[in-house]
Amino acid sequence: MKQFDVTGMSCAACSARVEKAVSAVEGVDACNVNLLTNSMAVEGSASEEDIINAVIKAGYGARKKTNEKDESLFTDTETEKLKRRLVWSAIFLVVLMYFSMGHMMFSFPAPAVFDNHIFSALFQMVIAVIVMIIGNRFFKNGFSALFRGAPNMDTLVAVGSGTAFLYSSFMLVMMIRAHNNGNGALVADYGMNLYFESAAMIPTLITVGKLLESIAKGRTTNALKELIQLAPKTAILYIDGKEIETPVEDVKKGDIFVVKPGGSIPVDGEVIYGNASVDESMLTGESLPSDKQSGSPVFAATVNKSGYLRCVATKIGEDTALASVIKTVSEATSTKAPLARIADKVSAVFVPAVMIIAILTFVGWEIAGKNFGFSIARAITVLVISCPCALGLATPVAIMVGSGVGAKYGILFKSAESLETLGRTKTVALDKTGTVTTGEPIVTDIIPIGVKEEELLFLAACLEAKSEHPLAKAIVKEYGNNDLPDIEGFEALVGSGVSGKLGNDLFEAGSYKSISQKYEIKKDITEKIGA
Repeated sequence: MKQFDVTGMSCAACSARVEKAVSAVEGVDACNVNLLTNSMAVEGSASEEDIINAVIKAGYGARKKTNEKDESLFTDTETEKLKRRLVWSAIFLVVLMYFSMGHMMFSFPAPAVFDNHIFSALFQMVIAVIVMIIGNRFFKNGFSALFRGAPNMDTLVAVGSGTAFLYSSFMLVMMIRAHNNGNGALVADYGMNLYFESAAMIPTLITVGKLLESIAKGRTTNALKELIQLAPKTAILYIDGKEIETPVEDVKKGDIFVVKPGGSIPVDGEVIYGNASVDESMLTGESLPSDKQSGSPVFAATVNKSGYLRCVATKIGEDTALASVIKTVSEATSTKAPLARIADKVSAVFVPAVMIIAILTFVGWEIAGKNFGFSIARAITVLVISCPCALGLATPVAIMVGSGVGAKYGILFKSAESLETLGRTKTVALDKTGTVTTGEPIVTDIIPIGVKEEELLFLAACLEAKSEHPLAKAIVKEYGNNDLPDIEGFEALVGSGVSGKLGNDLFEAGSYKSISQKYEIKKDITEKIGA
């Protein structure tokens, strides 16, 4: 599957047009365009050059996606731009509404010069032009798409706002003409048919919607960004007996690297020296650390909880297990659920249908005997209220959130269709080993043998207080009292347990396997503890 970044899309109609253009390229078996991430996934034998050229001919831009682990691909740069546009648009719109509606309809105080209808109209036109310049992106994208024969949601905004402005400008010309003829009553009458405030309000209100969409898009990519952030930025290479810190990108297959307690494993590899407990929950979902010794595999972004490891790199870059997880999540968001395909089909015909309905609305009111201003206002209303960009965003947002959150908890979806199918699941069967847990071990039973339960828990808590193992923390938590005596000569043996002296006595704690290798455990005791 080839992955591309697509630029210039603003709504579902845009993504539908790109998808249609690329699907027509010879050798393309399937094409999925994701408006949410501005990305495109293409399957087939078609060359990258042919695919990119098809997107360009459709009026958009495209480039090959080079690195899915590049966090900058998910950086939200659009929201701040939209915030600035909205603030400035709103400031000028408030001024325009005050003098166009407040002064004329509600007698809000204003300088005497605004009693001159022509001056007031010219003032409104200037402010409307400023707001339209601030929101010029709607007009550039909208009219560009219209002239290409592929109108989109921006076209509705551009045509609606532009029509209101042109009609109002025509009314202004008629006002000046009536004024020159000395017909003050006609000047006032024409002044009541100005829609400059509508021309400014349309792009401003749609910018509010665009801002909300941008914020939603930024939030939905957070889970994927968190996955990318799991990858360590540096690695400690072991060269000629020395430990040298280097960027993880410089690690080559066959290099020997060191992982100290608390450190993240930089790339996939194999242990050649040392013992450690490694937290692999981000890959396996298992809350308990995995014990590693010579010959054990280790994976990028997993965390060394205790012990010192020296490993040889076996997989780097895009070949690591973490990269595969990120790729799977990314590809899932690039596929389309059946519901999303229906939304795309609707979007493809939605804008032309709305424009036809707006024209019919205008013609209908004209036939009904209403004046031109009344008819054009109703046609503009149809255009403006029919800008549901959410039509193309709702499903991708849901898929991105579902896939991203699932990946965060170790659940991967191969495609959007599988995610949608899961929503109709009525029965879930779990195996008997209790794999689905809260991820935090707790003490469930204490079986004392030859010692009181309180004393056994006390001794175990004393030993485990210095250990970082999750089971050790569970034992200390069960004891509840943090005021524990200090253990002398504490030693933690990875995969075996812990030992230390309390007073003159040596105590050891560990798994049944490790203890039974050192001491003989009677059969009746083994049966009692269920080992």
